[in-house]
Amino acid sequence: MNQDIPGLVRPAAGRRGRILVVDDQPANIVVAHQILRERHDVFMATNGEQALEFCRATPPDMLLLDVEMPGLKGMDVCRRLKQDPATHDIPVIFVTGLQNPQQELECWEAGAADFVSKPVTPITLLNRVNAHLTLKFQADQLRVLAYHDGLTGIANRRNFDERLDKAWRHCQRARSTLALILSDVDLFKKYNDSCGHHAGDECLRQVAAAIQDQMRRPYDLAARYGGEEFVCLLPETTLAGAVTVAIKIDAAVRALHIQHPASSVDVCVTLSQGVAVIEPDAGEDGERLLRLADDQLYLAKRTGRGRVCAV
Repeated sequence: MNQDIPGLVRPAAGRRGRILVVDDQPANIVVAHQILRERHDVFMATNGEQALEFCRATPPDMLLLDVEMPGLKGMDVCRRLKQDPATHDIPVIFVTGLQNPQQELECWEAGAADFVSKPVTPITLLNRVNAHLTLKFQADQLRVLAYHDGLTGIANRRNFDERLDKAWRHCQRARSTLALILSDVDLFKKYNDSCGHHAGDECLRQVAAAIQDQMRRPYDLAARYGGEEFVCLLPETTLAGAVTVAIKIDAAVRALHIQHPASSVDVCVTLSQGVAVIEPDAGEDGERLLRLADDQLYLAKRTGRGRVCAV
């Protein structure tokens, strides 16, 4: 049982790593599996193309990668992973029987995190894997903190800004429409004044969760835009589709029945929402879409709040 091995480095407590072992020799995969299976979920690929396909479909936490394989070599696999933003952060440990300084240099340049020599020593493999998984898990957590709002748990403004730029370019290439919904909690300052800031924070958390629940596609995004404002980014969505989502958000927030004693709109918390949809143009950027949605949000507030306005 490897938990009894003295000097064993352990990864982040309670978390198993997903490790892809890539080797054209099944016997080597079996050895790695026997060493790692008690602490981690181990997957296998017997060539470079299989490895790349697995990483694109379900990115693992780490690769144990043979250097010399028929067809696509280990270094080529590593380079391709590092060139793709979706797989760039997966640590790659090369497993090799070669003792060639020039080859080691090429592996480092390809993006290797570490090396393990063949034949594999169990304690060495375990410690290398666990040490790099700990770093990977810590980096993952920092990314979550950097891109998610600390109060509500949904995406933050930084996350939204980056996604807006990507969605704009994607819809421009695809010649499709991009929709945006700006939502504002009606008379939120009065809610805070009458109910207290603790209740205000809880209100924002519940509203954020209700909005997030209406994001039904993996590429839709709900984010906290600032204060009591939220934004939804809906690529490849028509005006009718975006308005439908906004109406569902309105209903979901009203269904929370959060009492708002100081509201002149309703007895419960409501939203004013502005919806805009355009086909991105090469000469502009996402700021135009934001301005259009903000104009509609202003119109919703000016005409009574608790409603959806769209263009």
